[in-house]
Amino acid sequence: MSGGIGTRLRPLTCDLPKPMVPIFNKPVMEYGIELLKKHGIKDIAVTLHYLPNMIMDYFGSGSKFDVNIKYYIEEKPLGTGGSVKNADDFLDTTIVVISGDAFTDIDLKKAYDFHVEKGSKATLILKKEPIPLEYGLVVTNEDGKIIRFLEKPSWGEVFSDTINTGIYILEPEVFQYYKKGQNFDFSKDLFPKLLEDGVPIYGYITEEYWCDVGDLSTYINTHKDILSQKSKKYLLEDNQGEGIWAGEGTIIERGAKIYPPVYIGRNSVIKAQASLEPYTVIGNNCSIGEGSSIKRSIIWDNVDISNNCEIRKAVICNNVKIDERNRIFEGTVIGAHSKILKNSTIKPGVKIWPHKTIDENITLNENMVWEEKASRKLFGSRNISGIYNATITPEIAVKLGTSLATVIKSKGIYIVNSDEHNLSKSIKSSIISGILSTGSLVINIEDSTMPMCRFGVKHFKADGGVQIRTDEYNKNLVYIEIINDKGGNIDKGTERKIENTMIIEDYKRCSGDEIEDIVNIYNFSSIYLKEGIERLKNVHKIRNKKPKLIIAAPSNNIVRLAERYLNKIGCNVMVAEYRNGLEIEDMKNLVLEEDGDLGILYSEDCERIALTDGFNIVQDEKYYLLSLLIGFKTGEIKEAVIPYNFPRIVEKIAKKYNSKTIYTKSNISDLIQTIVNKELDFQFVLSFDGIWATGKIIDYIMDNDIVLNKLLQELPEYFYFKKEIPCKWDNKGNIIRRLTEDRKEGVELKEGIRFIDDKGWALIIPDEEKPRFNLYIEGNDEEYAEELWEKYDNKIRRLLKD
Repeated sequence: MSGGIGTRLRPLTCDLPKPMVPIFNKPVMEYGIELLKKHGIKDIAVTLHYLPNMIMDYFGSGSKFDVNIKYYIEEKPLGTGGSVKNADDFLDTTIVVISGDAFTDIDLKKAYDFHVEKGSKATLILKKEPIPLEYGLVVTNEDGKIIRFLEKPSWGEVFSDTINTGIYILEPEVFQYYKKGQNFDFSKDLFPKLLEDGVPIYGYITEEYWCDVGDLSTYINTHKDILSQKSKKYLLEDNQGEGIWAGEGTIIERGAKIYPPVYIGRNSVIKAQASLEPYTVIGNNCSIGEGSSIKRSIIWDNVDISNNCEIRKAVICNNVKIDERNRIFEGTVIGAHSKILKNSTIKPGVKIWPHKTIDENITLNENMVWEEKASRKLFGSRNISGIYNATITPEIAVKLGTSLATVIKSKGIYIVNSDEHNLSKSIKSSIISGILSTGSLVINIEDSTMPMCRFGVKHFKADGGVQIRTDEYNKNLVYIEIINDKGGNIDKGTERKIENTMIIEDYKRCSGDEIEDIVNIYNFSSIYLKEGIERLKNVHKIRNKKPKLIIAAPSNNIVRLAERYLNKIGCNVMVAEYRNGLEIEDMKNLVLEEDGDLGILYSEDCERIALTDGFNIVQDEKYYLLSLLIGFKTGEIKEAVIPYNFPRIVEKIAKKYNSKTIYTKSNISDLIQTIVNKELDFQFVLSFDGIWATGKIIDYIMDNDIVLNKLLQELPEYFYFKKEIPCKWDNKGNIIRRLTEDRKEGVELKEGIRFIDDKGWALIIPDEEKPRFNLYIEGNDEEYAEELWEKYDNKIRRLLKD
């Protein structure tokens, strides 16, 4: 399978199909051809899509490799299964499917013997991977039989560390499940269907080397792996000295310093006083000038590096010329046919697209294209965050605006708003510039909140929205959240498309006369607050009773909005001075001191609230339970969306009021999306609009002439708590796999691992953004909840120690 575009490898793959990317000066696909030939497989079908002629010109009929090659070109991508089915005249016997961009020495004979022994109709070759997020994950039983698939899981879905390598052994009958020309995927469509129909499908776990050359980091590390492992040296042919490989015609001048392991191709010249440090790979027909130093870098063919240059852990593509006294630092990629003139510095992580020229005496600290973050992910669990002028610059914000409008809808309508901070407004202006460049119209809402942005998208029937806010405790930290046309967060697929668009800069641009006006709205809060009041049924009762409320929030803007709203519905409002670290416990004391009815503390984004009546504190899951109870009692909620890590006591409450519960993933984005998609407006308001939620709760309390304490007594007693256990990133997948191997216990694998017995449950979910496990415990009583905590805390720590 050789149709991949290689988006994450750009700019290496700007004008080169991914299977043609060289490893030790040879296309990665050539190693796959040699692997098949080594195991007696000479009839090879190659499926193509992106730049197919480059592959066909290089490999031809296969005769020079002593194999027979037939080519099958897809006019449009058909998925992995559809790609192979496109070669249907080839599928008349047992076949091996291998990716053209994977680098491996897997023993196919052992895998085939396993396939035959198990009577398998489809055998997937699996590999253990410490951080498996970018791969398809496969769960097997003790016999190797596959019981579950997950495609590119989140950490909460990591139930194993065995990943799908994309190498399969398949019997012809499995191709009867779909037709030629149909877009069909092996992992998403075919294998789950085989599993459902009870067709024997197995996973063979290999111990040999395998690497998906998917991004620049793995590309560089693959070279390092091969150079550093004695068992892999056979891939490099004969060496010219201990740890030094040099091709025919290569000249290493006297005085050049070579520090093994180093690989040099054919007909290259390493001049006097040049220094090649460990894990350096030099291509064919290259010249390394006097006094130049190269370390842990991959240099492709026909590269001319002049004198006194310094290159560190970079990739230099074909036909690049680098003049003297240039400094090129870690993570830099220079695209083919580029020129770097004298005395320039290319800062770490910069990527330069092909055919670019960098002038003399330039310090380049920004990519010619989008610079990936160190995590390789732009989006976190629900939003984008970063340090101003470091990971989030105005330039990046412009590209983000252009990318999101390109992906969601060019020439669309977008709500863009921010809080009151100048940092947020600076980033907002840059994002607006990017959106405008696609011919889209922007509605700019001043001094806004996240709930106002969601409301604005629906009010103006916009195609999407962006909200920017500054962290109240770290004034250099900015958050950017993108929402869809329903007011919910964009899904993971859309996030990936936005990231990829930024990486390859494949924007939809408009001409100058198509640029729309910016619609500036300065008093949208009045519309927002009016709508919030109209949703209340008992404003007259609130105005008669005039409840005394004490409110606080980290943001002055949020406090002003809440005060206006609560005053309008008839409350007597006192604003508490917000100090760093103000907690709901402080509000509780204030309510007692001021003889208030309720204290309300708003979150930074104005989505969540915490309540107190001076005696009780209601926040987090207790607040969520209270809001659901109100919805159940009023009949506003007949179907409640519950995060998977939530106390199951909610089922008891729902049953009492003849309502249903629907479980969704625990992260906020999935929760919001599910609530929005099911149009559960009452639950959405109480969960994700702090100001409107305050009104709804007061409305209910006044209508039923009830105090908060009395309402809380209707919640059943429960024993639930959350803990965190530190864990290195590389250990997460391994620990989860080992936990799932304990089949004696009741195990549920929907998100993380949930161990269940008749007295309670423990849920273990690897954190999406931090090196830790999150544990959620619920027991029938406090003693058993503590017992469960100790049991699984000890278990994880013991596995980590092992």
